[in-house]
Amino acid sequence: MTEAFRVGTRGSALATTQTGWAAQKLAGISGLAAQTVLVKTEGDVVTGSLATLGGTGVFAAALRQHLLDSGCDLAVHSLKDLPTAQPEGLVLASIPPREDVRDALCSRDSLGLDQLPQGAKIGTGSPRRAAQLLAYRSDFEIVDIRGNVPTRLGRVKGVGKTLDDGSVGRGTQGDLDAVILAAAGMRRLGLDKHITEYLDPSIMLPAPGQGALALETRTAGTGHGALDAALAQFDDAATRMQVEAERALLSELEAGCAAPIGALAHIEGDELVLDAVACNPDGSQTMRRSARTTASSVASAQKLGRSLAQSMIADGAAVVAGLA
Repeated sequence: MTEAFRVGTRGSALATTQTGWAAQKLAGISGLAAQTVLVKTEGDVVTGSLATLGGTGVFAAALRQHLLDSGCDLAVHSLKDLPTAQPEGLVLASIPPREDVRDALCSRDSLGLDQLPQGAKIGTGSPRRAAQLLAYRSDFEIVDIRGNVPTRLGRVKGVGKTLDDGSVGRGTQGDLDAVILAAAGMRRLGLDKHITEYLDPSIMLPAPGQGALALETRTAGTGHGALDAALAQFDDAATRMQVEAERALLSELEAGCAAPIGALAHIEGDELVLDAVACNPDGSQTMRRSARTTASSVASAQKLGRSLAQSMIADGAAVVAGLA
């Protein structure tokens, strides 16, 4: 009988799809069998705005505790859902190649962002998306929404009844002109036919780590030598450098500025380029900055993120965010 490893995941369609993909890849590399362990998190059961729930981390805490308690050998997260501070006893053992990083507009009648009518109602649970939408078009009415991807899609007029797995936010249908979702999640679920427009990062910078998965283990490893080796092999050096730069920037800015933050790093030749934005929540002011360094290591990527954040704080990012 083949030795098996246990992968912890949230129960949403997106989480189980992402986890299934990662588990299948790791099983193929390691020669081990994969078993999925479903874990219910606070974000899956508590109603209310994500921002008031504490936003980042609300989906990860229970899963991480399960991993620490040895209820599973590794956990699969959407990296953008993880707080920047790494808990003691856990390590991000593998960050596989990234999916599409962009945010996606899913609208009624296939209308693009510029074609939506004056005062169009757009749904999002993300202050970052809301602020950048309002900076681009101040006439939009932003509606705070919750729920899994199919539930959010069902809020768009004309999309009609959608699949649902009993998620928070269910009940209202067809009341919005559009919703904004991560392109990566839409593509992973095979729902990208509903994408009207991929939003260019010049209009909307994504969340730090968006489109990337994080495979987390206990610091001591999984207890399966073949699985630990597979995790190391599955790690993508370029993706890791990009997300480490983005998350270092977020960590530094969060210390001095609780504004909606967007960040995106990419590799250009032998350089790592990092673009960032800090916004007033109502979109009335935005600060966009860019910096670059030699793409040599995770440490240099983190240093780039921290130094760009420090220069943004020095230039008044907290004032832009309406906090000073």
